[in-house]
Amino acid sequence: MTEINETTLNELVGRVLGDLGGAVSVPLVRIGDALGLYRTLKEVGPVKADELADASGCAPRYVREWLAAQAASGYVHHERGLFSLTPEQAFVFAEPDSPVNLIGAFDTAAAMVENQPKVQSAFKTGRGVAWGDQAGCMFCAVARLFRPGYVNALVQDWLPALDGVTDRLKTGAKVADVGCGHGLSTILMAQAFPNSRFVGYDFHPGSIAAASAHAQAHGLTNLHFEVGRAQDFGGRDFDLITCFDCLHDMGDPKAAATHIRKALKDGGVWMVVEPMAGDTLEENINPVGRLYYSASTMICVPTSLAQETGLALGAQAGELRLAEVIRSGGFTHIRRAAQTPLNMILEAT
Repeated sequence: MTEINETTLNELVGRVLGDLGGAVSVPLVRIGDALGLYRTLKEVGPVKADELADASGCAPRYVREWLAAQAASGYVHHERGLFSLTPEQAFVFAEPDSPVNLIGAFDTAAAMVENQPKVQSAFKTGRGVAWGDQAGCMFCAVARLFRPGYVNALVQDWLPALDGVTDRLKTGAKVADVGCGHGLSTILMAQAFPNSRFVGYDFHPGSIAAASAHAQAHGLTNLHFEVGRAQDFGGRDFDLITCFDCLHDMGDPKAAATHIRKALKDGGVWMVVEPMAGDTLEENINPVGRLYYSASTMICVPTSLAQETGLALGAQAGELRLAEVIRSGGFTHIRRAAQTPLNMILEAT
């Protein structure tokens, strides 16, 4: 019988218990967001549980238990019978435009659990699970997950890091956002650069419908959205083409790179935003890698395998592998223009 190291075992059990605490918090956090409990607590706290229940229009007994769980998780502050959100807790749970708002991550985790039967079956067959066939509103959750990063960095940091791009955008450029999803990135750029024209392409009709509705709600006239695949969308002569957190999801990213190169003007720029990753597994054994490998197993790899070619780069492909794909399309210069803890921003010309 293999001898058990009690210290190592206890450390592992402690780590797993912590993980389970996070896992069972997923529905509680989503309830708190959906019912406005975090938002209300930020506005009225410190309060007693019954006072929060009254302010939020919820049943007191449920709110008491929810608050106890949140306090035990460290998501809500409790002192002398009163509950509140610290500024840091509010930044994560109650401020939609915060760069570290993580509600979308909880939505994505819930969709991943719902997606388990389909992905589990694919483990046996080797086939993919198409983006539009994944459980619940996976695309809604992913859009919400990435929104804080785009809101706080895209116009402020990422575009200015590209050589001469913001000057062109201010004057008036033609831009394609390929794999635009719900169009959050496209809309942010269109708002910031009214003299430029933007088109968002995505292969998922439901996402294009949502993106078009968002654009209409914002009253923007310098952008539109079309259903189109990365390897054969219809536009030409673009000054800038962007791909936000989607190249690794494509079935044939090399064909996409080739088509994007042809769709750019001479001197045009391709901006590729991808999850932050090292080039080896060892470099990615960290909290960010853990999240991305898990999401990649449940979302990214199945999505790619459901498409033609099915290269399945995965969300932790790393810069060297991504550069290889980008160069296959005819690009000769690639550099990391910017980075965040969650993303790398590559410029290809």
